[in-house]
Amino acid sequence: MNRILSKIGLIAVIMILASTLSASNDSTVTKVFSFDIKEMIAPPVWRTTKKAIESAEKDGYDLIIIHMNTYGGMLDAADSIRTKILNSKIPIYVFIDKNAASAGALISLACDSIYMAEGASIGAATVVNQQGEQMPDKYQSYMRSMMRATAEASGRDPKIAQAMVDPKVYVPGISDSGQVLTFTTSEAIKYKFCENEAKSIEDALEKSGIKNYKINRHQLSATDKIIGFLINPMFSGVLIMIIIGGIYFELQTPGIGFPIAASAIAALLYFAPLYLEGLANHWEILIFVFGLALLAVEIFAIPGFGVAGTLGALLMVTGLSLSMVENMGDGIFDYDPSNLIKALMTVIIALTASVILSIWLSKKLFATNSFGNLSLAKTLNPVEGYTSSDAVYKSMIGKTGISKSSLRPSGKVIIDDNMYDATAIVGFIDKETEIEVVGYQTGQLIVNRKQ
Repeated sequence: MNRILSKIGLIAVIMILASTLSASNDSTVTKVFSFDIKEMIAPPVWRTTKKAIESAEKDGYDLIIIHMNTYGGMLDAADSIRTKILNSKIPIYVFIDKNAASAGALISLACDSIYMAEGASIGAATVVNQQGEQMPDKYQSYMRSMMRATAEASGRDPKIAQAMVDPKVYVPGISDSGQVLTFTTSEAIKYKFCENEAKSIEDALEKSGIKNYKINRHQLSATDKIIGFLINPMFSGVLIMIIIGGIYFELQTPGIGFPIAASAIAALLYFAPLYLEGLANHWEILIFVFGLALLAVEIFAIPGFGVAGTLGALLMVTGLSLSMVENMGDGIFDYDPSNLIKALMTVIIALTASVILSIWLSKKLFATNSFGNLSLAKTLNPVEGYTSSDAVYKSMIGKTGISKSSLRPSGKVIIDDNMYDATAIVGFIDKETEIEVVGYQTGQLIVNRKQ
């Protein structure tokens, strides 16, 4: 009996030890959060990085690893990303699959450990524009200081990091050819800019000494994908066409309806994602709104098209263009000239195409029986009582009549059973409203509501 009890006790001890060992093994599993940087460094990448790091910190992950393959991108976005990495509460590794050039090199240097695939490269961090031309020295100086500071913060040689930006920096035995420095995988390992060569993220983890791990890969949400689609320059151009086209068609049709609603929705879809991505600032959007207001004043309150209308159109184009471009420095107008010209050309091309298409569509739509009632297409035939004589128009001043159509601000009025072109001097006048002629200008009567 005692022997049986002893065996039972031994079995119980073994089970307890096995349970304890199993729990110990479970507790040593390293929770790894992974996300990709495989595109041009821009506000969407900064937004993804920020969300990924914050999510990993919130959910208690032990390690973050970035899967990188990029030729670089915007300097300000890269600066935001490297600052977020340096301030992370969790260690961050990077696995460079193929390239970590320019802004990608800056981001990689901010990470705690760097692993590179065979044939990968890191460096070439000179700041260039869209045409591959070097930017002025103030941008290079800023990049040099960031590379030095980042290398120092991560325990790497700051002079080598600076040589990746400035070909004039001389590092004996490493950078003495007058060319911007770029490391291969073996060179990066030799000069301690890379911990080890790896074939994959999993291989990088194992070579870092982490054997028991679980990887959770970051997935883009539906909102992220939608925003990425909306800020595509091609789609932005389409939205600009709808904005301008909607305004044009609204001016051709009485009453507020579908055209202006389409224009408002297109403006919202244009500015909202750009604002969320940090491209559009408050004042850039306000420039567009103020320009639109000036254009409305010119159309509805001031006869003709003068200073207010011209200034309004220019402000609208300016607001649309600046909203597409990232501010690269601390100054209000510190933009990359090449990006600004590209955005301006996109807006001008879209605006021109919108006007041409709107005019063509208006002729097609308003010439049909189905849509003919949307515009005033009747010919002013003198036999039917129409006249455009200057003397007759001038004699109309002081007379009263009825608005034949809505005046927004232009339209038709009837005075003494004759029909005339007229423009409302203030606001707009509804159809069948009593009016009084207060002036005459360029073949049109200037009228106001009868007091």
